[in-house]
Amino acid sequence: MTQTSTHLPALRGGLLALLAAALFGVSTPLVQRFGAEMGALSTAALLYAGAALVGLLSRQTAEHEARLRRSDWSRISAMAFFGAVIGPVALAWGLQRTSGTGASLMLTLEALFTAVLAWRLYGETMDRRVWIAMLLLVIGGLSLVLDQGQGGETQLLGLLAVLLATAAWGVDNTLSRGVAERDPSQVVLAKAVLGVSATALLAWLSGEALPAPSSAAILLLIGATGYGLSLRFYLLAQRAFGAARTGSVFAFAPFIGAGLALMLGDRSGGWLMGIAGLLMVAGVLLHLAESHGHEHEHMALEHEHAHRHDDGHHDHHHDEAPPEEHSHWHRHEPQRHAHPHVPDAHHIHTH
Repeated sequence: MTQTSTHLPALRGGLLALLAAALFGVSTPLVQRFGAEMGALSTAALLYAGAALVGLLSRQTAEHEARLRRSDWSRISAMAFFGAVIGPVALAWGLQRTSGTGASLMLTLEALFTAVLAWRLYGETMDRRVWIAMLLLVIGGLSLVLDQGQGGETQLLGLLAVLLATAAWGVDNTLSRGVAERDPSQVVLAKAVLGVSATALLAWLSGEALPAPSSAAILLLIGATGYGLSLRFYLLAQRAFGAARTGSVFAFAPFIGAGLALMLGDRSGGWLMGIAGLLMVAGVLLHLAESHGHEHEHMALEHEHAHRHDDGHHDHHHDEAPPEEHSHWHRHEPQRHAHPHVPDAHHIHTH
């Protein structure tokens, strides 16, 4: 195997996940600031309306990306329910009742839920180092709960709502692994439209007041970058190196958000929050330090997704030289080899 086939996909996946984390991380304290006087349902609807615009404007042709199929819609609907309704509504509600720093750090537990679900549902590897990393994240989360509990029942309830959001997005992340090979713009658009339809209808039925035009415009922009572009990059990262590892890199988002919240003047945290932050940083770094490689066998496989011909797994023939990255239905012949790898679409073998 060449260096291109063993190292660059993981590097590319890590950079994409880090970019997704940065965009989502800065969105959390901004949602707290500009959505403070709005209903949670209206806030969620505006955020995913912005995401829908990104999906609409960035769609690729069928020659470059695989299309969504009819069989994907049940998965997309579940992703929208957990990721575009439960997650953002719980986050918006919680941000109105707890500190921006504490809420941002609590979002680190999204990596915990994602990794455990990816392990259970997809068989992604969880060695001793990863389990220790997950334990550090749990202890950090408990420290946050204790810290915010000292601020009263309202602060605690707000933080628990953010915890619910992390669990919902963990389910969403795991479900999205099944459509990571599809056009990410189509996935973003479909998920966002379903989420906006549900949250806007619920906001209207519950009698939430219409937001001011300026606040609505700002939240649309936050949604476009922090939810639309971020999800697009997240899906591309999952394609490169799996759900669990993407979730681990994405766990840097809360620290980016917490840093911005501190810059915006949030000083609500105590020494327990500081300990929680250190534990969570250690957990994320430990998970990212994982290295996995062994001899493994590839069974015959036929599927469609965007791919290149220099990654060591795509050696099928074309009558004419294809563009650098392209999408079409293709077949993989059986092969057995050893190299460092990550749980992408071609390495979902059991251990």
